[in-house]
Amino acid sequence: MKIICTVCPKGCHLEVDEKNNFSVTGHDCLRGVEYGQNELKNPVRVITSTVKVKGAPHRRCPVKTKHPIPKGLIAEAMHLLNDIELVAPVKIGQIIVEDICGTKIPFITTRSLNI
Repeated sequence: MKIICTVCPKGCHLEVDEKNNFSVTGHDCLRGVEYGQNELKNPVRVITSTVKVKGAPHRRCPVKTKHPIPKGLIAEAMHLLNDIELVAPVKIGQIIVEDICGTKIPFITTRSLNI
């Protein structure tokens, strides 16, 4: 399988051979090998989104997962944000969901919003 590595700005064109123990070619560093193997075995992503907020100059507050979560959980994780409404003031790094889909990874705010 051919993929482009996103670990650094170089964007190496990797080829991962699933039939040969996930061997990786086309990388310029070992991080590319790890990325290529993980992308096929267990792809993960950081999710960014927004949630409603009351009492602040902005109606929405940006949030993200604190760490990458399995790609297969993205839709379920996004659904958790639908009914969340924060009340200002909001501090950057505030946890708004403690445990996303049993991963023990939280959603956190990425901006402070004052009244």
